[in-house]
Amino acid sequence: MPSVRRRDFITLLGGTAAAWPLAARAQQHLRVIGFLHQGSPEPLTLTNAFGKGLSEAGLIVGQNVAIEDRAADGHYDRLPALAAELVEHRVAVIAANYLPAALAAKAATQTIPIVFLSGSDPIGAGLVSSINRPTGNVTGIAPMFTLLGTKNLELLHELVPKASVIGALANQSNPNAEHQVKDLEAAARILGLDLVVLAGSNEREIDGSFCVGSELWSLLPMVF
Repeated sequence: MPSVRRRDFITLLGGTAAAWPLAARAQQHLRVIGFLHQGSPEPLTLTNAFGKGLSEAGLIVGQNVAIEDRAADGHYDRLPALAAELVEHRVAVIAANYLPAALAAKAATQTIPIVFLSGSDPIGAGLVSSINRPTGNVTGIAPMFTLLGTKNLELLHELVPKASVIGALANQSNPNAEHQVKDLEAAARILGLDLVVLAGSNEREIDGSFCVGSELWSLLPMVF
């Protein structure tokens, strides 16, 4: 019996050893893309479109590439831990949706490539040192659409020229808020308007801000 057990053991060990290179190659070629969302994950339509784009580049989800999603659902304080999870998972790249997620990813790693989408100034926010030569491990797309707040205020003034007080709901936990508020305040001074900045970080603050706004009959809300 001992000799039989030894033969069985050697046979099993040999079969397992032969499988190791295959498993190692499979893990080696299964690259992982990490997504870090400041809000909710992307809808299925966009996820499918992303998968289609990957397939056109020869990357098939589940075959030679995998996707790890991490979403903070608007709770920005969760982003550092979520970014750390992606780093520990050894993702090949981190796609960060918007500024808070991008800043969390940058703080979590200096080696894993980070591709961000940010509506704010990436230089002013500290993401990159230059638009032309971002250097480091961070690059991305910055449509700068947060600068449209000033234009929105101008359009609102044209629509209701008699309104002298404009209310702005601001999510103060968002790093974009400070820059946007300053831009709106500067635009309001030029237009001769009074800008009232109200808290809008969560449902309770938004409800409270609208209660305050209802007491000011000329208050017109802007949300950002």
